[in-house]
Amino acid sequence: MINHFTGFKAERANENEPLPVGGYIAKILAAEVKDYSWGSVLVISFDIAEGEHKDFYTKKYRADTRDDKKWKGTFRINIPRENSQYAESEKRDFNNMIWAIEESNPGYHFDWDETKFKGKAVGVIYREKEYYFNEKFGVTTECGKFTSVDEIRNGTFKPLKRKSLSKKDKAKMDADQGEAPAETSGFAPLDDQDGELPF
Repeated sequence: MINHFTGFKAERANENEPLPVGGYIAKILAAEVKDYSWGSVLVISFDIAEGEHKDFYTKKYRADTRDDKKWKGTFRINIPRENSQYAESEKRDFNNMIWAIEESNPGYHFDWDETKFKGKAVGVIYREKEYYFNEKFGVTTECGKFTSVDEIRNGTFKPLKRKSLSKKDKAKMDADQGEAPAETSGFAPLDDQDGELPF
């Protein structure tokens, strides 16, 4: 016989598994610019549009019963800053993102209005990402890059390497733990996402 315990309730566990590493075809649901003291970031919200993981983030969002639930299907990219030491790499990444959207949507040409991304198709490449939060080290996945829909369909996209902890987080973890703890998996905590679903 199983011993009784307090807090028993037959219910489905909160499935917190991230999207597997790989390439997917996505549909852009919204895009907005967020301004910070150091510069601006373009935040693109999307969901998976085809295949086994279709509507992945919509299902996650609807299944989340927390009051502070967040939309997790996002891609964030710095808007290039001319005076930044990273200007060239920011321009390269931004230009690649625009190429991917234009290439995936024949007839569309970027006119500097990010709201027109809504409804567009794009290829998304997922990579592993390390994180450290509440004294716990883990590995999740994130959208690391946009590419063309054709490259996803043809399987010709280049996989991305795992994104390591930032120097700041690595130093904090080393100070807290002394050494890297065992990995856990799941969604990394999101920062700077607020409000209800914007679309």
